[in-house]
Amino acid sequence: MEPIAVQLSGVSKMRKRRVIGPIDLTIPEGYVVAILGHNGSGKSTLLNMLQQVVLPDAGQIIWFGKEHEGPLPIELRQQIGFVADNAGLEENRITAQEAADFRAYWYPRWDMKLFNQLIHDMEVPVDVKLNKMSKGERRKFEIAAAIAARPRLLLLDEPSSGLDPFAWKVMVEQFRTFMTEGDTTILIATHIADEVKRLADYIVLMHRGQSLGMAEKDMVLDQWKEIWYEGDLRPESIPGVVESSSEERGLVRIITTRVSEAQERLELANNRVLKIRNLELDEVLAFWIAGYAPVQWK
Repeated sequence: MEPIAVQLSGVSKMRKRRVIGPIDLTIPEGYVVAILGHNGSGKSTLLNMLQQVVLPDAGQIIWFGKEHEGPLPIELRQQIGFVADNAGLEENRITAQEAADFRAYWYPRWDMKLFNQLIHDMEVPVDVKLNKMSKGERRKFEIAAAIAARPRLLLLDEPSSGLDPFAWKVMVEQFRTFMTEGDTTILIATHIADEVKRLADYIVLMHRGQSLGMAEKDMVLDQWKEIWYEGDLRPESIPGVVESSSEERGLVRIITTRVSEAQERLELANNRVLKIRNLELDEVLAFWIAGYAPVQWK
């Protein structure tokens, strides 16, 4: 068994418009896990419960093998980094360097050399007050500071918000480098598929306050294929078919989750496969929401 960073069992929270949960999740240590879902699906509430900023109404959360009632102890909070969707106001009137100096006292594993390198690479001014920065500069500062704390658990809420595509590409490389150097577990709450494809090892899908499970990203993307074939084999006799249609010139289009078996069945029936396409992540997620869940991580 791999070491576990966070485990949630039957965790739920009543919000204004819906109940979030019950959520059952086991997050392995040392991986990047993307929490995917539309706005309002419960992603941010989940991250807040992992910090005990929002206390769950029911269920159990275990951090690195230990359960804590009420506010988290300081020694655990110092091991958790968080980048919110909207930056807080507490540090608005100080510069990036002053904020870094303050955080260095708070986080025992703070790495000022790493912070300075990140700030330099991302072109963030250190002598400008945080409330005078552009949204993108402030975002890059918050992410650099969260990484420099070298947390065991890093929570990112919509991390690319406010960043242009070039800045996000640089940020992705920083995350990849950081993950090769330590034992950090990263949870990214997002609705952007590209963030998942570039960074994540695992995907958790949230929908209308519910967790629909957790699966390995590469397995999710490899499991689904769209196949066009020529012949008279009926789609319902092909393994794993979740959607089919008749195309022009006698072609048949199917979407299957068991591509090897589907190809073998087509070949045995002397039906000619003309084209195979990998589904995009957003297409896979739509099937997942509809009830066709991928192979789950145990």
